[in-house]
Amino acid sequence: MNIDFNLFMNDVVRQARQEMDAAGYEQLTTIDDVEAAFQRSGTTLVMVNSVCGCAGGIARPAATHAVHYDKRPDHLVTVFAGQDKEATAQAREYFEGYPPSSPSFALLKDGKICTMVERHEIEGHEPTAVINKLQASFEKFCEEI
Repeated sequence: MNIDFNLFMNDVVRQARQEMDAAGYEQLTTIDDVEAAFQRSGTTLVMVNSVCGCAGGIARPAATHAVHYDKRPDHLVTVFAGQDKEATAQAREYFEGYPPSSPSFALLKDGKICTMVERHEIEGHEPTAVINKLQASFEKFCEEI
């Protein structure tokens, strides 16, 4: 059986993007998108998406469910590592003090990094543990909705 790898990857990427869209996250695909989103006032949760298994099995489900909470970020956005490379690189410029990591989550307030959940805190963990980490961040930095 000869499967076209590019077609397969396009399906994986499309599904990953659709999951984030369905969860209410805005796709940031350009440097300008990142700059506009990160200049907004309030709190912004940034999900750094990827095609790895821990993104699909842990991070995206956590991104979907964590926001169903009394306190949540004002804005939900996502960049796609390995796909929207310039947008991802621009977003990472804001994650001062944290090495590049995907999948990961960054919580910004008025464009400044508050905290991150890095890949090593996602990979090998249950989605509920990541949800709990995110919601603890929301509790600390976000307003009640």
